[in-house]
Amino acid sequence: MNDSNLNSNSHQESPFKGKTGIKRLMNAFGYSLDGFKAAFKHEDAFRQEVFLACLSAVEAVVDRVSIERHELAKRAKDIGSAAVFIALLNTVVMWGLVLIG
Repeated sequence: MNDSNLNSNSHQESPFKGKTGIKRLMNAFGYSLDGFKAAFKHEDAFRQEVFLACLSAVEAVVDRVSIERHELAKRAKDIGSAAVFIALLNTVVMWGLVLIG
């Protein structure tokens, strides 16, 4: 192989680099959605993180609505706390099983 072939091959553009502007943004958005779908389908840790983020959002909304004590707000926060506890306990048990077995 001569030097001219090496230079022309090493500077080839990727066929995926041609998109610009709004088309590139739309493609990137689609790739991100595909990534979320794949992570949600195949990654348990991702699903747990989404679940915990939703619980945190519920707690934030309860805090935002009122700073007064209310039985329903307490119930919502307690249920969220219990769900987080179960998720963390599940993580500890799974890691324990992985390390033991």
